[in-house]
Amino acid sequence: MSLQRPSGHRPARRTPTQHAASGVLVTGASGGIGRAISLAFAAAGWYVGVHYHENKGAAEATRREVVEAGGTGDLYQADIRHKHEVQRMVAVYCRAITTPKVFVCNAGVGASRLVIRHPEEEWARIMATNLTGTFYCLCAMAEALIAQREGSIIVIGSHAGFQGATGQAAYGASKAGLIGLVKTAAHEWGPYNLRVNLVLPGWQDTGLAGDAMPGPDQFMDHAIGRPPALAEVAKTVVYLAELRDVSGQIWNCDSRNL
Repeated sequence: MSLQRPSGHRPARRTPTQHAASGVLVTGASGGIGRAISLAFAAAGWYVGVHYHENKGAAEATRREVVEAGGTGDLYQADIRHKHEVQRMVAVYCRAITTPKVFVCNAGVGASRLVIRHPEEEWARIMATNLTGTFYCLCAMAEALIAQREGSIIVIGSHAGFQGATGQAAYGASKAGLIGLVKTAAHEWGPYNLRVNLVLPGWQDTGLAGDAMPGPDQFMDHAIGRPPALAEVAKTVVYLAELRDVSGQIWNCDSRNL
């Protein structure tokens, strides 16, 4: 594989100044879980690559909060459904950080549709983003980490990928696919000291959850009767990213059984 910038593509902004701090690139960082993860790394003094697709204003807000939290960062734009855009983004990021260390694949989309009523175009869009887009990210990210024989990739999954959920046909299927993808990548890249793990963040009151978010009294399937705090999930991602001997694992952040 090559990370040369494809012709006709330009970085979303100026090439960032090279930073010596530990670096992480978080996809889907303009809000929700991605923003929380970005801020957790920033609180530990990391350089944070804030990826976004279309909402630059929200990504700028994340970057400002990253700086306020004690980190540094820049914006990275890409539609992860397109391989060349992902390759360009990762190449620009790797020029901005002395030692790329961690990548977090968080970007994802969803929709609420029953299986038999699921429009094909919507199915294709969700699969292209959540599964194929993550595959493109893994491939581009792995090349930089394999070259230095050190690094960690965290993929954000979903409980729906294990148990399914009514109205979550495409979303659940795409997240189920991530399980096999992560476990296979962990086997293939382990000899290069590249760790790949999947984190299940549980129910989070974000834009992606929307109206599907259960009410406070609807967590009966959770042993402790509540979803995990978003800040706790973000800290878990930082902790897991820095573990050197854990790979190919599924980390469930809530109290449900898988």
